[in-house]
Amino acid sequence: MNRTTNNIRQDFLNFFKDKKHIIVPSSSLVPYNDSSLLFTNAGMNQFKEIFLNEKKINYSRVATVQRCLRTGGKHNDLENVGYTSRHHTFFEMLGNFSFNDYFKKEAIEYAWELLTSKKWFNIPVHKLWVSVYQEDDETYKIWKNIIKIPIKQIIKIGDKNNVQYNSDNFWQMGDSGPCGPCTEIFYDYEDNLKPNPEDFLNNKNNRFIEIWNIVFIEFNRISRNNIISLKNKSIDTGMGLERIASILQNVFSNYHIDIFQKLKEHISQLSQVHDLNHISLQVISDHIRSCAYIIADDITPSNEHRGYVLKRIIRRALRHCHKIGMKKNCFHQLVATVIKVMGDSGVILKQKQKKIEDILRSEEKQFSYTLEKGLKILNSEIKKTNNNILSGKTAFYLYDTFGFPIDLTADVCREKNIQIDYNAYKLQQYKQKTQSNINKKFYKNYNNIIVNATCHFEGYKKNKTKSLVKQIVINHKSVSKANKNEYSIIFLNKTPFYPESGGQIGDTGELYNKTCYFVVENTKKYGDSIGHIGKLISGTLETNTHINTQIHQLNRTAIQLNHSATHLLHSALRNIFGQYVCQKGSLVTHTHLRFDFSYQNPIEIFQIQQIEHMINKYIRQNVLITTQMLSLEEAKKKQAIALFENQYSSIVRAVIMKDISIELCSGTHAKRTGDIGIFKIISYSSIASGIKRIEAVTGHEAINYLHKKDNYITDLSLTLHCNQSDIKDKIENLQNKIKYIENKITKLQKRENQNYITQLLKNSYDLKGIKLIIHIFHKYEHKLLRIITDELKQKSKQTITILINVKNNRFTIVIGVTKNLFNYITAIKIMKMISERTHAKGGGKKEIAEGGGIYTEKLSIILKNMPLWLDQQLYQT
Repeated sequence: MNRTTNNIRQDFLNFFKDKKHIIVPSSSLVPYNDSSLLFTNAGMNQFKEIFLNEKKINYSRVATVQRCLRTGGKHNDLENVGYTSRHHTFFEMLGNFSFNDYFKKEAIEYAWELLTSKKWFNIPVHKLWVSVYQEDDETYKIWKNIIKIPIKQIIKIGDKNNVQYNSDNFWQMGDSGPCGPCTEIFYDYEDNLKPNPEDFLNNKNNRFIEIWNIVFIEFNRISRNNIISLKNKSIDTGMGLERIASILQNVFSNYHIDIFQKLKEHISQLSQVHDLNHISLQVISDHIRSCAYIIADDITPSNEHRGYVLKRIIRRALRHCHKIGMKKNCFHQLVATVIKVMGDSGVILKQKQKKIEDILRSEEKQFSYTLEKGLKILNSEIKKTNNNILSGKTAFYLYDTFGFPIDLTADVCREKNIQIDYNAYKLQQYKQKTQSNINKKFYKNYNNIIVNATCHFEGYKKNKTKSLVKQIVINHKSVSKANKNEYSIIFLNKTPFYPESGGQIGDTGELYNKTCYFVVENTKKYGDSIGHIGKLISGTLETNTHINTQIHQLNRTAIQLNHSATHLLHSALRNIFGQYVCQKGSLVTHTHLRFDFSYQNPIEIFQIQQIEHMINKYIRQNVLITTQMLSLEEAKKKQAIALFENQYSSIVRAVIMKDISIELCSGTHAKRTGDIGIFKIISYSSIASGIKRIEAVTGHEAINYLHKKDNYITDLSLTLHCNQSDIKDKIENLQNKIKYIENKITKLQKRENQNYITQLLKNSYDLKGIKLIIHIFHKYEHKLLRIITDELKQKSKQTITILINVKNNRFTIVIGVTKNLFNYITAIKIMKMISERTHAKGGGKKEIAEGGGIYTEKLSIILKNMPLWLDQQLYQT
């Protein structure tokens, strides 16, 4: 019964291959056809369009081993990972699917044969129980009469709260859409006890574990109370590989199967923990798999969306590495072991091993300092908790300041039996969000309008057309006509105007006929139609009338140059920095281009020049830019660059630049690379952790940019009275002169300070043998107050100094206290007293504090009474 996890995976595929199923590879963890999902979380995700009858396929039987991730929303396993025997962030889902082919009887027979046949998994029949939907008599009879499973091992599950179809055994895709009853197969871990239905329902100590769910998709939910039968019925099944492996390897916990045992052994070697059942080893072994597969699908750590989920997982793993004394910067070393233990499923990791290791190494270096500091603060705050509840304000501070995700803080608190005040945490989140939205202006758009028209885009070959007005929208409502000076959105049957998409801005231009003239200020996509947004300058425009269209050709040409240059930039970045550079966003306008991409290391000036050199070389080659319609599979085989988390149809448009670049793109482009003329990077920056941004110009804009730089250098040389070639030497000479003058000033100031120090010591107060020095300077350098304070403390071993500088009706203050007085008085305590009474702001430490505020007579009075106040403080001690 004992076999490896990799054997089990392959046996499953072999079994269904024998049953005439097409073996479909796992789709990406990033679902390309479902924007509602952050990550692929079930085997059926890639077939969703088929279940919804939105896509046709050439096969009716499919089997897959799908990579899945559950870290948010309905399926949020992150907090439980490591603390239970079944939960994982990453797992593999074995599934077989039928699309209007076999149904209940065959699906159940296949499952039973695979699980119980001696040729396959050979699980004893008495160890398996099944559940069925209470109203699904057909399924019940199949189990009872055909499979002949004992009646006591068939459990009917009814509706909750007497609401029809509200059952654990009635699967639903959502509030509407395909749905149907399901039957689940459970494994009984006990050998000696004779179970009864009550034992199954109570399931104490997780005696029964669900291993396979078979869903019969036979209905379509129209509304809450309306479900109709589907003409085409389908099968959707799912069996967790890790769960079935634990059964076939005769272990209770998923973390005891071969894959995890080998990972935990490696982690143990790198740490101070040798107990392979330690929770931290389980957390790290789970999380390293998740991190590796997420990064392999071109997600990089960031502060939003999928990148933030990855960052959370990495940081939770690193916290556990820190807890078990794992050596610094070695989390990435586990990647090689993951690749080894995952077998055929690890091929995608092997291809991107260096990228995965580089990103994990970089993240660990960045987080190591803040982890130690944040944990120190958290542990300190935990000791101060009342009623074992950590304040939400502290939890939010750790997140906001140190990048501690709330689940990481919860992880630490759980180990110490501390609860988090989540309501207060959410309140802090809300306050920050509200604050960040102050003064923001939102552009009014029309994304929610209903468009009945469809529009054919002809802009790849034409810049003007004669079109029919299909619909006019004003203030979110469809109207029959637009009048002069009204802003509206015009929908046509065909257009040369490119709608804003894929980073490329929408075209501008004009619509006109004999009776009206409409200026198009922007163009956007609305479902299958294209909206021309703008203002009617003259006449009236009615639906069902013909109109001429004309794009602004100069703008379009400039946009095309920048878009083609963006593809060249993407190619150059991958050639210079590595193939794992991944696009994270772009903007293509008629004035410039912007490109965001994943890259962990700093970018040096020589690398920027290297990028420019490579792109301008491509431009000089004057390569022909062509487009080709390909199937999605063909595009992948040609290694076309694409954002595969986007939704693509089965046929895609590839933009090809000979041996330089091939990308899936719907945008408009130049005819040849030589049309771009020249490429110049105008800025580069880091916009988030691991995300870089480059902005550049091409063509005339690039020449204008270079002219401006020339003019600036010319003006600079005239100002410095030197040739352009001598500017650097001239500036260095001036810097040396400034440094010489500053040194002379510093020497003079030191002399002046010594005079001040002598006078201040003479005029000091004596408080029980302690020197108190108070002095007000006028229009003095604030940094000199610090220097004087330090020197005064060195001159006298028991000293309190309060130095004030007044300038333009404002004051700054520096307070110093020698260390041997900390038991009696501190600088921060004096600062606090002054701040409270003058409404000044300030802070600091025991030894030195600084602040400032508006100067009033009140400060003079406080300083006058300071010896008496300090004498009282010293007397109290």
